[in-house]
Amino acid sequence: MTGVEGARAAGPGAAPSGHGGEVDLHVHSTASDGALAPETVVEAAARVGLSALALTDHDTLAGVAAAREAGNRLRLRVVAGVELSVLDGEQEVHLLGLHVARVDALERDLAALRETRRARAVKIVERLNALGVPVTADQVFAESGAGAVGRPHVARALIAGGWVRDLREAFGRYLGTGRPANVEKQRLSAADGIRRIHDAGGLAVFAHPGADGTLERVAALAALGLDGLEVLHPSHSPADVARLTALTESHGLVPSGGSDWHGTADGPRALGAMRVPAGWLASQDARLAARASRAAATFA
Repeated sequence: MTGVEGARAAGPGAAPSGHGGEVDLHVHSTASDGALAPETVVEAAARVGLSALALTDHDTLAGVAAAREAGNRLRLRVVAGVELSVLDGEQEVHLLGLHVARVDALERDLAALRETRRARAVKIVERLNALGVPVTADQVFAESGAGAVGRPHVARALIAGGWVRDLREAFGRYLGTGRPANVEKQRLSAADGIRRIHDAGGLAVFAHPGADGTLERVAALAALGLDGLEVLHPSHSPADVARLTALTESHGLVPSGGSDWHGTADGPRALGAMRVPAGWLASQDARLAARASRAAATFA
């Protein structure tokens, strides 16, 4: 049975180790742009029968402690993670940092990056004001709360103010790439993103690579130390899944997958909808263990 077939065949279950049943290794909370608090995300994961989840908020690990506390209570494994936007040449790609061991250290490292997000949000508000939309920065920051602010928070402020009907209109009229209020965000290089994840003890995974996950790009990122590919994602076609599965095998990478959940109740982006097999989490643990063994041998 292939990894993809295993993802479809595995049944729900619960195990404290996170190696039984199914897992979801790409989930967001209110620590960035998700709809639910970290502990509520874990409770939702338990209700749908997941044995583990990775909390992967944008540019922050601030929700990990609360999520792990809930995970301990509910006997559900919580993987410390983060999602970073990086540049591979001129192309933006997203990296998931999974299994982060030094959470506090990476959180401090990302604090400056989050400040650039706040500055970006202010610039977006200024552009909206110039277009005749009287939204304020305070309204946007009220939507993001203590979490990392992003365009979805601006969109929610626009909806709350009655200036657009929904997220689709907000991005289509104002906030999407090439639209009049969009401001590009500051990005790390792919090499720097992978280095930061590794320095924090984690695995670097190419998030939702889709059509951008070409042989050439994956090979280049693997040469920089990339550990895995997000094979299962709601945006991937069956052809994408087959191609990415082959690339993980040919480049010695580990597979990963998740719903990229932000709070939706149904459809392919619902929590656990990707049916990621727990065996993929076990293969990530094995890669970490092998790395630790190599490091120990180096310093022996």
